Amino acid sequence: MILIADSGSTKCDWALIDETRDTRVATEGINPFFCDAKRMESIIGGKLLKKIDATDVNKVLFFGAGCRDDKKQLVHDSLSTYFPGSDVEVSTDLEAAAIALYGSRSGIAAILGTGSIACMYDGKSVVRSIAPLGYILGDEGSGAVLGKKFLGDCFKNQVPPKLQQRFFKKYPMKVAELIDRVYRQPQANTFLASFVPFLSANIAEAYVYNLVFDSFVEFFERNIMQCTDSREYEVSFCGSVAYHFADILEVVTYEMGYNFGHIQKAPLDGLVRHFRQTNYK
Repeated sequence: MILIADSGSTKCDWALIDETRDTRVATEGINPFFCDAKRMESIIGGKLLKKIDATDVNKVLFFGAGCRDDKKQLVHDSLSTYFPGSDVEVSTDLEAAAIALYGSRSGIAAILGTGSIACMYDGKSVVRSIAPLGYILGDEGSGAVLGKKFLGDCFKNQVPPKLQQRFFKKYPMKVAELIDRVYRQPQANTFLASFVPFLSANIAEAYVYNLVFDSFVEFFERNIMQCTDSREYEVSFCGSVAYHFADILEVVTYEMGYNFGHIQKAPLDGLVRHFRQTNYK
């Protein structure tokens, strides 16, 4: 059987498949920028293998955030420890999104989740992408950046008073707590992105709508428009932020002169469909 994983910083979704069976498991995310080998092994050995039998697996396809070339080996070694008889392949979350969204077709694939990234995909591989640079230098349109901008505006009184009051009633945090959580505690990106549901619930507020709209425009300018000059390709999206704000994203896509494709909240279903077709014909 094939074990497929789609991992972000927050959550990892697993599917163990063959021609007919499909067993799903969810664990904490495995991102080699934030997880060391010990942490990865606690997730795989302590969580995943309580739900599946390692002896059923002959191939592991792991797609994850942070799995660029210099980090792949760390993930590969952790997986190989628990699946010693399996062929293990580690790829990026961007490759997962492209395959899930397009299969063997070409197009522009984008992720808008905790982080953000885009690429040009030729139906076989990613041919061009722009470094996301993380939530401090990049990740435009992502949950982390939306949360960062919103929190900064809230604490500096740039948010409409009623919305500001609503936020602090739901999240009664002080400046010292915010500073500690963002600058001293691990996984600040996940913390910042955790406020996306609040933004989604208040999207009728002009301030929130404009924040999201402008962030998506910035994502196009600094990512998608850097991948290709051509407007002939459609743009499709994966990720929770794309899913939460699908209507705004569609408007921005057309306003930027591109054809809108479709949105998948998560790529796992598309990955399962693709690899079942290519491995179990």
